[in-house]
Amino acid sequence: MSREFELLCACSGVELSLERSGRIANCTASEINWDELLRQAEHHGVAPLLARNLRAHGRGVPANIEQSLRSGFEANIRRNLWFASELVRILQHFDEKAIRTVPYKGPVLAESVYGDLALRRFSDLDFLVAPSDFSRAKQALGELGYEPSVSLTPAAERMVLQTGYELSFDSAAGKYLVELQWGLLPHFYSVDLSANDLLQRSGRTVLGGKEVPSLSPEDLLLVLCLHAAKHFWMRLIWISDIAETLRSQTLDYGVVFSRARELGIVRVLGVSFWLARNVLGSAIPQQAEDLVGADPQIEVLGKLFAGRLASSATYDFESTEYFRLVLALRERRRDRVRYLWRLVWTPGPGEVAAVQLPGPLSPLYRVVRIVRLLRKLA
Repeated sequence: MSREFELLCACSGVELSLERSGRIANCTASEINWDELLRQAEHHGVAPLLARNLRAHGRGVPANIEQSLRSGFEANIRRNLWFASELVRILQHFDEKAIRTVPYKGPVLAESVYGDLALRRFSDLDFLVAPSDFSRAKQALGELGYEPSVSLTPAAERMVLQTGYELSFDSAAGKYLVELQWGLLPHFYSVDLSANDLLQRSGRTVLGGKEVPSLSPEDLLLVLCLHAAKHFWMRLIWISDIAETLRSQTLDYGVVFSRARELGIVRVLGVSFWLARNVLGSAIPQQAEDLVGADPQIEVLGKLFAGRLASSATYDFESTEYFRLVLALRERRRDRVRYLWRLVWTPGPGEVAAVQLPGPLSPLYRVVRIVRLLRKLA
């Protein structure tokens, strides 16, 4: 672990322990490659937390680095305020159309988990909708000036709704600003967490003085762990999200673990908890400690992902290595079998991007899927 990465890990939190604040002071008192630190902060999405905690605990930070962090912090506030106002505008329009939706991540996560809109960087707005409401939500976004980022034929869109989980939308303000999600993961991951169930269990939170829908704390933790696992915890901000949720939310761990067992993602939770404790140095509750200690594979996988994280490694998400690690993250044999079966037979956005077939020929997307997999695995 480089000194720069160690410092970044210590800074990636809101309420720091004395040990972490001491690590910040000791790191900044030693020799730091400040340009490399800023590069890593951008890569890992934690520049606002770095700016806040260096200001509070750092020693000997060069004036030009302080200025760069301050400028970035202020720019992030302006961007986040725009996103927050846009989120409220979209929610109001959805309410007028009687479209039920729950925003998550983005401004809602920053406000409810970090306690400050300025401390979490994000680049889009995520809205969870029921699959049956997707078409109406898409039309409502169009009325607000948003168009799909990728043009799909009706047949291709139906296929994506069956096997995928999200579509991005652009506006005059930029590309990929909004995502409509009717699931949490593509179908082939075989984690059948229903959007309808998440919507039914949702509650309310406050954003900028206005009440907005939000996931239940238990579902939020599951969703954040799944999102981080899909990307193999490659960015510190995703681990910070989990650690801050454990810190700031009142969670019924019996409910969390019961739902995790039902979905077959207990190991995913365990690796997430292990990384929060061992990479960030965050305190985790005893229930999380007990879960981590119950499965020896959690530490094995945690060390693997922590090493890759420290080196800013990336993955080819259609490689044998990626598929092998996804299998290792599932504790039940039946889930591994379902994953392999669906992996082979479930077409996705890659197949649609490769060729758009007319409606009568849409079953051939399965053939396109197999051909693309064979090429990748060759």
